[in-house]
Parts: sequence; structure tokens; C-alpha cells
Amino acid sequence: MALTIGSDAPDFEAETTEGKIRFHDWIGDSWAVLFSHPRDFTPVCTTELGYMARIEPDFASRNVKIIGLSVDKLDNHEAWAEDIKETQGTAPNYPIISDSDFNVSKLYGMLPADVEGDPTERTPAQNQTVRNVFVIGPDKKIKLILVYPMTTGRNFDEVLRVIDSLQLTAEHKVATPAQWQPGEDVIISGAVSDEQAKEIYPDGWKAPRPYIRIVPAPSK
Repeated sequence: MALTIGSDAPDFEAETTEGKIRFHDWIGDSWAVLFSHPRDFTPVCTTELGYMARIEPDFASRNVKIIGLSVDKLDNHEAWAEDIKETQGTAPNYPIISDSDFNVSKLYGMLPADVEGDPTERTPAQNQTVRNVFVIGPDKKIKLILVYPMTTGRNFDEVLRVIDSLQLTAEHKVATPAQWQPGEDVIISGAVSDEQAKEIYPDGWKAPRPYIRIVPAPSK
């Protein structure tokens, strides 16, 4: 079955640029972002890996771990990291999975189950579906799935914004509106009755419609 929001994130063992890991153990009590790449030494992915290295502290401050994945061999990852450092100014400061057996890409529905062989004999275009972002919670469930084409670089500032929303709404019974930014007003969850909302928000709320109940963002 295809993975969806709310699915259990498949566990796996894999070699990475920072040693062998078991994914769920590596996540621990943190949140995690797994972002994938079709092959090493691809131009758009090079810019993405460099940008993620620059903003890694922003993820760490939110208790989020970053892990990359590329359908390539570990020694290629290490050589690619040098290119990333030289061209983007920052080398990856997080692990990158060597998915040379396609195991993780198959588990996460990014490649068909019948893919096999030497990964270096496959072109990036053959792996173009390996361009996903998965946000995974401490409960090891998938909270967000984004899929990008090879020609469009990913917006990781948006991933940070979504994580801010996910963490806020996981703790409080609220939802965030379109274009929401941290600190802006939120919407009381539809699962909360007006009677319950009065207890939580004794000062009331703005309601342009009965089903749209707007309140200031609660503090975390």
C-alpha cells in the first residue's frame, strides 16, 4: 500500500555517511526529515543538500533531525560532499543514506519493487521519482509528504514552516490557516465544541462564520 499521512514510517537498517543506522532508533524521541535524491552529482540536489546544511541549526532547534538519501554508493556520497562544500559553501552536516540496493526507496514507495541491479548504471531520470520529503514524528508516523520534480529545487523554509504548524497543532487543539507564520492567529479545531472552546478560550474568539473560530496562537 502507498504511504500516506498517518502511515507508520517504515523502519530499516542502512549504511550512511555517518555509519550504520536503524532508522527508528536513530530518530529516537525527535522529529525527522528524510529527503531523497535520484543520484549523486545531480545539480539541483547539490544546491539542496548545501542549503539544508546551512539551515540545519534551525531544524535542530525544533528537535528535528535531518537525513538525506541518494540511490548511489557510499564512496560516491563522500566525493559528492566535497563538491557540495566547494560549490555551496557548506558540506552536509547530517547523514546521507546509501540506498544502493534500492531498499529504502522501495519501502517508501519511490521506486517500483522490481528495480534491481547496479545503481551506477541507472540514470537520474530513471530514478526521478526519488525526490520526496517525508516529515516523521516522534511516534514514527508520517506527518507530511512532498514530491518534487527533478527540475524544481525544494523549498526547505516551507518545510520548517510546516513543522512549526505540526508541532503547534500536535500540542494544542488548533489548526493553522493559509500562509500562516509562527506567532500569527490560528483556528480552533473542528473537533472542539463551542462549549469546550469556551473553557479553553474564556475571552472568546472571532468568528466570521460559525465554523471559522479564530484565536491568538497559543504559546508552545
